[in-house]
Amino acid sequence: MTISKSKDDGKQYNPSKTKYHPIEDACWKNNEKAASLLCSVVDLTINRKVPYLAVAKTFEAIESISARLKMIEILSNFFRSVLVLTPDDLTYCVYMCLNKVAPSYEGLELGIGENLLMKTIAQATGRSLEKVKEDAQQRGDLGLVAEMSRSNQRTMFTPQKLTVRGVFTKLKEIATMSGNAVTSKKIDKIKAMFVACRQSEARYLIRSLGGKLRIGLAEQSVLHALGQAVYLTPPTQEYPPKIIDAGKGLSSETVKKNIEEVSLIIKTTYCECPNFDAIIPVLLKEDVHDLPKHCKLTPGIPLKPMLAHPTKGVHEVLQRFEDSAFTCEYKYDGERAQIHILENGKIHVYSRNQEDNTSKYPDIITRIPSIMKDTVKSAIIDSEAVAWDREKNQILPFQVLSTRKRKDADAADIKVQVCVYAFDLLYLNGESLVQESFCKRRELLYDSFSESPGEFVFATSTISNNTDDIAEFLEESIKGKLFEASNSCEGLMVKTLDVDATYEIAKRSRNWLKLKKDYLEGVGDTLDVVVIGGYIGTGKRTGKYGGFLLAVYDEDNEEYQTICKDGAPPWSSGSVLDHRSLPPVFESRRGHI
Repeated sequence: MTISKSKDDGKQYNPSKTKYHPIEDACWKNNEKAASLLCSVVDLTINRKVPYLAVAKTFEAIESISARLKMIEILSNFFRSVLVLTPDDLTYCVYMCLNKVAPSYEGLELGIGENLLMKTIAQATGRSLEKVKEDAQQRGDLGLVAEMSRSNQRTMFTPQKLTVRGVFTKLKEIATMSGNAVTSKKIDKIKAMFVACRQSEARYLIRSLGGKLRIGLAEQSVLHALGQAVYLTPPTQEYPPKIIDAGKGLSSETVKKNIEEVSLIIKTTYCECPNFDAIIPVLLKEDVHDLPKHCKLTPGIPLKPMLAHPTKGVHEVLQRFEDSAFTCEYKYDGERAQIHILENGKIHVYSRNQEDNTSKYPDIITRIPSIMKDTVKSAIIDSEAVAWDREKNQILPFQVLSTRKRKDADAADIKVQVCVYAFDLLYLNGESLVQESFCKRRELLYDSFSESPGEFVFATSTISNNTDDIAEFLEESIKGKLFEASNSCEGLMVKTLDVDATYEIAKRSRNWLKLKKDYLEGVGDTLDVVVIGGYIGTGKRTGKYGGFLLAVYDEDNEEYQTICKDGAPPWSSGSVLDHRSLPPVFESRRGHI
């Protein structure tokens, strides 16, 4: 029996096709008529692995457009084929789209330096390193250089084609490598994949290794595409599936509503349990509506934090919360600290981006048992870690906190002390509290933990709907008039207490408003700066300025002092690499330079 190749093994694969069919338009299926002569289609299709070229073609289609909805549709089509033909590869495909090899909190990153990648490309293709560097500077994208170099390379033997599972496995091996001669070992693994690349595979392989796909695909878009795929082609069906397109025959409004519902379930679940290794196996076996029952908020797995919406004045706050009780809290200038207390006694600290900061804060770890009350067995606290001056009993600027050692800090060697300002409780003794009102969550926080001045305290707050009172409290938060220990704050966080007061994970909610001096109309300061240099652009800004070096004039020393780098001024997109295109001076709001 001869099995015919489909779509030239991916060379003509087009997930952007109108009326895409997840089986007929996929590129890793076998010929059904030939297969049916001897065995079932299931054995031949399900056991086939997703070719890496299918992912590359999907990325290529997404990169060629800018419309977000079309990007989601293209990725959704690819996911639908994976769900039907090779569901066991779905986890790998999702991670590849996010350019990750593990959940964020595990701290596994690729991000291999450009010099190592250029060296690998040169060795694998027989080109000189100098020529590869020259091409990279001209094109501004090492991925395109890799694709060009690979297309001009001839091999004596045709290497085995890359699969998504195989590439993902090797990428994870590279990310976890350590020990002697690790650089040469990484080069060998990269070269083995690189010589097997076809067409645009080299472009996206090198970009993945460098840590940037450059296709404009954000995490929320990937989650939405996954939700759309799960709705249109349900994954719990036996092969061949009876439902290929669940939206067929329904109105566009109904389809859109159903997709939004499924996508929201997946997004919410991912926010509480940001681990696709846990979510996708459940998604393949259970109804999507039951997903939250199986993947729950768990101490030790960081959830994405709720974010506040900026507001321009006190009157806007009162207008938004006109019929609701709300509270104002000091907004501390520190680092978000999500403190997880496990039943086995272990304590973890995670950042706003789910990075594991436990080894950065050994001082926080040691003090938590003393402030816990006997009733607490497990908990998740949302807080802000702020640099603290023990002698003056006051907050220090964030810049001081940033000087602390990022990993493996020794408590005895710590010079910059921190105080934890707790403001929310998300989990307590086996129960998630994210659906409870903020009023109840805060009450449980106060009842479950004790304050320790300079080490662990509750955020300073007040309850009022009087304009003058709020304005005065804002001024006190910035200047520290109320308490000596509470100066150097950024402003206020205004939160609803009872109505619409659940913890909206990973969402910039209007039920949390941030009121900062810089945001207030007519209050923010301006600053005149001078452009004294430009940075060569990469990617879409190749041949243009990618950023500018800004300075202010120091009258005492009669010279310009650099203050920051500006990555995206409004006039940069059209500025070619010519010093005459650099504007001499422009005015910018403080904090938004």
